[in-house]
Amino acid sequence: MSEHTIKVAILCFTDQGVSIAKTLQKEFYRSKLFTTRTVEASKDIKQINSVLELIEDSFHNYDAWIFVGALGICVRSIAAHIKDKTSDPAVINVDDQGKFVQAVLSGHIGKANTLTTQISRILNAQAVLSTSSDLQNLWALDMLAETYGWKMKSSIPTNKVVSLFVNRKSTALVLKVKNKGVQHLEKTCPDFVDIYYDQKDFEHSDYELILYVGYELIATETPLLCFYPPCVALGSGCAKDIEPQLLMKGLESALEEQHIAIESIYAIGSATIKNEEQAYLDFAAYYNIPFITYTGEELNTIIVANPSEVVKKKVGVYGVSEAAAALIAGQSTWLVEKTKALTPSGKKFTYALSLSARYERKASIAIVGAGSGDPELLTLKGQYILENADCILYAGSLVPEALTHMAKEGALVRNSASMTLEEQIMIIDQYYKQGKSVVRLHSGDPSIYGAIQEQMTIFDEKGYDYYIVPGISSFQAAAAYLKSEFTIPEVAQTIILTRGEGNTPMPEHEKIADMAKLRATMCIFLSVGIAKKIQAQLLEHYPENTPLAILYRVSWEDEEVWTGTLSELTTIIKKNKLTRTVLIVVGEAVGARKNRSWLYDDKWHHIFRKKEKEIQSS
Repeated sequence: MSEHTIKVAILCFTDQGVSIAKTLQKEFYRSKLFTTRTVEASKDIKQINSVLELIEDSFHNYDAWIFVGALGICVRSIAAHIKDKTSDPAVINVDDQGKFVQAVLSGHIGKANTLTTQISRILNAQAVLSTSSDLQNLWALDMLAETYGWKMKSSIPTNKVVSLFVNRKSTALVLKVKNKGVQHLEKTCPDFVDIYYDQKDFEHSDYELILYVGYELIATETPLLCFYPPCVALGSGCAKDIEPQLLMKGLESALEEQHIAIESIYAIGSATIKNEEQAYLDFAAYYNIPFITYTGEELNTIIVANPSEVVKKKVGVYGVSEAAAALIAGQSTWLVEKTKALTPSGKKFTYALSLSARYERKASIAIVGAGSGDPELLTLKGQYILENADCILYAGSLVPEALTHMAKEGALVRNSASMTLEEQIMIIDQYYKQGKSVVRLHSGDPSIYGAIQEQMTIFDEKGYDYYIVPGISSFQAAAAYLKSEFTIPEVAQTIILTRGEGNTPMPEHEKIADMAKLRATMCIFLSVGIAKKIQAQLLEHYPENTPLAILYRVSWEDEEVWTGTLSELTTIIKKNKLTRTVLIVVGEAVGARKNRSWLYDDKWHHIFRKKEKEIQSS
């Protein structure tokens, strides 16, 4: 729930309060302002006679109430209407001087704490939070499941778990799977919490609390809070017209026997001939998960672990349960291979379980953009990945060595500048096969002259899991250095990132002279050695006095930048003996300060800045 989606009621009682309320209303576009003061009413500003009547009629019609005034008025107004923390709206109180912002009701679940922090920043006020986890900057355990789409199950009442946690009792955190939520827990782990990746890696009795994120059923005497992401696919085959209740109980018992939490099942699959099998339809409906069926052709794309000639003769496939589970999970491995079972009535069914590829904790390769040169321009995500990598290969001729200082103790850090592609892949193979985390650190943004396509082709052939983390390109660092917006209204609305044709040919349709016809802001990489040729091609369409910038190692400690006009391009390069790591930028936008954007014009209205239609209050 964000400020863009929640319905907010803002209530104020003084002239100063109205001023504060109007400021807040601009920040929450789905908001209504109510006041007891005399105001010019509009669609979103209403004058009221009775606060109690407004609350009586509308308290649960809004996601959040912001009172601007005395805390006592706020408390007395809502007291009779408070029901339950899972359904009550968030209530926040702001004093009418705008000095303090206090979460009053529904701190975590209703997002009052989050809104309190947001409002305090809007007003430059002091946030007042009384929730222990927020004051200690700890996880709100009762909100993790909702935040990340997990299901939660506790061996003791949740409030007792929270009490143990906020009192900083020794805690083991078991992370059986991997996803965005798990990465957040790893990054923000408190000092009294120890992380493990399997429940068998520690003595449960050594801890006063165990937190678990995964798909297993855990047997322990220690207080336990489990989070179950939707991560396990269930494949099944069954006898025709199997009894729905018996199949449901059979599958539930099977999962319990395999120590798999049914809360982690996110889909059930079978063959298309089971499209109308009531037992599967009932199971899917009861657990609110999709029932997915596959044709024989689709099922046969999976090489099952336990092929059956009998099933092949009957349905034309070597296995239903394993193939369906694998197709749903997006991988051909299984937590539980095909297992046969019987209902009390004697009807047969099979089941298999696969962990979703999206949640598997396995080796990975991150192609990370190091940024333009300044280590502080590395993204936060890039920093986190570097800090946790087991192996880092970096392009030392273009990437600051200082970035590798982020590597954890024991990580392999190698400069790839002197390596062939094959030598790099050998190292990557070694670490990938060990299930380790590998980072290939490239300069700037990997998508721009990053030479990553040839690596990704090999990764695809090997079936490796990899992903790309963007970085700040030198053309963006150039714009920052030049204090320029490269897209100026009515001057230049297009940026061209290109290079000249040297030893490596350019595509026939991408000649610089042809692109120069657009008179766009042109950023030319890797072309300092053919500057004279580039200048001649640009001058075919750009005037000689077109603004020009030549940037050497922009954002590095030894950066140098020259500005002038297009006619001076070759002279600047020769005079300063520039031979590599140079970016050439040409276009009217370089250093321009004229022309105003329509976006912030007072006559330009949009969803976040509505045109006011004022109506005189009656």
